Amino acid sequence: MGKQKEQPSGLSLLAPQYWPAWLGILLLRLIVLLPFPWVMALGRATGRLSFRFAKQRRRIAEINLQLCFPEWDEAQRQQVLREHFESLGMGLLEIPIGWWSPSSRLHKLAHIKGVEHLEKALQNGKGAILLSAHFTSLELGGRLLSLHAPFHAMYRRHDNPVIEKIMAGSRVHRLEKAIPRDDVRGMIRSLKGNHAVWYAPDQNTQRKAATFVRFFGQVALTSTATARLAKLTGAAVVPYYVVRREDGSGYDVILEPALSDYPSGDLEADTQRINDIIEGWVRKNPAQYLWIHRRFRSRPTRGDPTPYDGI
Repeated sequence: MGKQKEQPSGLSLLAPQYWPAWLGILLLRLIVLLPFPWVMALGRATGRLSFRFAKQRRRIAEINLQLCFPEWDEAQRQQVLREHFESLGMGLLEIPIGWWSPSSRLHKLAHIKGVEHLEKALQNGKGAILLSAHFTSLELGGRLLSLHAPFHAMYRRHDNPVIEKIMAGSRVHRLEKAIPRDDVRGMIRSLKGNHAVWYAPDQNTQRKAATFVRFFGQVALTSTATARLAKLTGAAVVPYYVVRREDGSGYDVILEPALSDYPSGDLEADTQRINDIIEGWVRKNPAQYLWIHRRFRSRPTRGDPTPYDGI
């Protein structure tokens, strides 16, 4: 593993260069005081604004929707694209709710289904991989799940040290343990200690630990870690995702039965199976998936053009 960047000290985090970040944190902190419907309305408005001005991200999402839903007409894709940016705005304002809202408030929003599948998986004593995906309610979703089932979580360190400091504080307070995404040994230790570990393998990744399989019919470089970790540790793989309810009453936190006959020994087939599961979730809730990510930027032949060239 490479050497991690040294983080600024507490004193240097007060330097003028970090004041905009602290102002943003203050505004997010104030949002928690608002009634939940107000936060969602403000989030939708934020998303509509970003739809107008975040032209690069809008174009990436538009390309992804064209690739993944060729059967849709242009009007349908544009409708989902607009709904997606509203979902992104709500997701942004859900972050402080997950960080700072009291559990009593969040219990009213969490509609959990299938927690017994995780409990059953942990009875084997070999841990459980909570297989998830990058939906826009990802940050709040972890907090909602933690109300019902303790778990460890893989995470990516934020580039802004102020935001990282706040996020790290939330993780330490709300989760059993947070594991840097490049700390594979840490994840293995957690699984062998019979813990559940949150993990989302649905973004473009490095070639050395991945294979090309299909996602929505498109060639997508996909991490093989789910199958390899399950084989190494004997951990069960429990699919889990969180989506907003259309009626505004909160969130569905859905845990599915642990995968049977997994891993099968065929690494490519096992990786394809994971993508198929995530694709099924996305087809039910297309606007809530993270389409602004360049999911298909890696090509089987290096140097081949990507769908995002010119953006």
